[in-house]
Amino acid sequence: MCGRFVQAQSAQSYADHFGSVVSLDEELKPSWNVAPTDRVLAVAEHDGERRLGSFRWGLVPWFADSPKVGSRHINARAETVATARSFKRYFTDRRCIIPADGFYEWERLEGGGKLPHFIRRSDGDPLALAGLWASWSSQDGERVTTCTIITTKPDDLVGTIHDRMPAVVARDHWDRWLDRDLHDVDAVRAMLVPTDPGTLTEHPVSTLVNDVKNNYPECVAPLRS
Repeated sequence: MCGRFVQAQSAQSYADHFGSVVSLDEELKPSWNVAPTDRVLAVAEHDGERRLGSFRWGLVPWFADSPKVGSRHINARAETVATARSFKRYFTDRRCIIPADGFYEWERLEGGGKLPHFIRRSDGDPLALAGLWASWSSQDGERVTTCTIITTKPDDLVGTIHDRMPAVVARDHWDRWLDRDLHDVDAVRAMLVPTDPGTLTEHPVSTLVNDVKNNYPECVAPLRS
């Protein structure tokens, strides 16, 4: 799964990178330890325009009785996202890209315990994490816009650490991924593939990131041997 990631740049910086316009009521603070139910930045298509907006991480599906269920839907598996009740209607026309400076995965150690690793693009650019978004309204008019991150089998690098990783949308697929008129499930699923060799790099980090209260640049600093 993908349970923590980093969004430490400004909204405008991500918008420029992904060719979108900023659509925010207020700027989100940089985060080196984004956790489930946090507000995050994501790029989606609205009225033919690519916009970067704010979403709560943890998708609340249309049939939910309460927005609290979103905490159980921070990830959607690529293998079942097109058929799962909570996600299938959004897979065809509510896809998004969640910018990330990197993400964390935890390696199980032979002697017990887990070691966190920070994984990012080798070239330093933001990752384009594949996501879905939804808008949910309660009977009394409460409206919540939420998102989920799609996970897939790991590439060779991440596979040495964990058995899952977030799906990363390749740059030449951004337009098609965000296209709300693209409803072909097979064509969409074909974009959810492991990253090419050399795309990512990683390093171990301290267990500071284990606690969501720790949210500062030191979270991504290489672990001292």
